[in-house]
Amino acid sequence: MTDPADIVTAELPDRPVREVTDEEIETFRRDGVVLLRGVLQPEWVEALAGPLDGALGRGEAVDMGPMAGSDSDAPAFAGGVDHWRTDPVFEAFATRSPLAPVVAALLGTGTVHLWEDSVLVKEPGSPFPTYFHTDAGYFHLTGEQVCTTWVPLDAATPDSGVVRWVRGSHLDGVEYRPNLFVTDEPIPGTVGEIVPDVLGTPELAARLVTFDVEPGDVTVHHARTLHRAPPHRSERRRRAVTVRYTGDDVRYLHKPGLPGRPGLDRVADGDPVGEPWCPRVWPRPDGD
Repeated sequence: MTDPADIVTAELPDRPVREVTDEEIETFRRDGVVLLRGVLQPEWVEALAGPLDGALGRGEAVDMGPMAGSDSDAPAFAGGVDHWRTDPVFEAFATRSPLAPVVAALLGTGTVHLWEDSVLVKEPGSPFPTYFHTDAGYFHLTGEQVCTTWVPLDAATPDSGVVRWVRGSHLDGVEYRPNLFVTDEPIPGTVGEIVPDVLGTPELAARLVTFDVEPGDVTVHHARTLHRAPPHRSERRRRAVTVRYTGDDVRYLHKPGLPGRPGLDRVADGDPVGEPWCPRVWPRPDGD
């Protein structure tokens, strides 16, 4: 029997509203982050809302507040990962949405593979900042062509916890230890340098950039770009879906202290990222 979600997503566009411009490509490669205004159709945003709430309801996205020592009454900051593996709408969004050709253009890669997706929801009044980190610290990967797409389902501003990035930090050549997002303590057993005090370092603070975003906008940042998000001080939810992708030059690299993932025990350091564990999403497997 055909899943109703498959019918809905099959009818949604697989190309962006507009092409990525040369200026946007240059900005991404120089700054390590770019805002792409109005590249995603509203139908995709609407299709993701129900599955996102479903992930919250089923406990697939969990409140990270307790890791910060919060009491249970604080408005939640919930996150989850790899929803594409179990939900057909998330799977369609990660593999067949307009994100893949956008990423191919920004990374300058011939092929794009899916690494993971996640949901990130800050409820109104959630007091938890997302501490500065780089996504690369959490990935068993090495290579330059790794990025995160951040897709808002709600309008977001600094008051509602929109992300701030340190421009050009992806070019600094530093591998940072990962933390638990709601605390700046490194994950035990991981390696790399401690994330600096960005706000207390004038040279880094001067490079901070943020954007007001609307549904239909997409931000894309390099996996080594330092970023954080402030607490949520507005009265509306801040829902976002992120999808992480890799390009041609990316290889596996087992890193100590990080959790495993499907297939990681079957690959060796230096193996290229690809099927069956990381589906190819560009060019489309069906040739479209």
